[in-house]
Amino acid sequence: MAKQKTHKATVKRFTVSKNKKIKHRKPGQAHFNSRDTGNALRKKRRDMTVHSVYEKTVKTLIQL
Repeated sequence: MAKQKTHKATVKRFTVSKNKKIKHRKPGQAHFNSRDTGNALRKKRRDMTVHSVYEKTVKTLIQL
């Protein structure tokens, strides 16, 4: 059986931390941010960890 190829779009969006946690940026940061409240803007600055439901899927796509 052939090896699965790495999904390049997933690799660009997710990073793996030292403790094997998968992190990603909050979506919606590019533009139209002036309408957001201060709390929403502050929350967008932080990286988020992937939910446990999607962790296995992301790991297979990035070939971890």
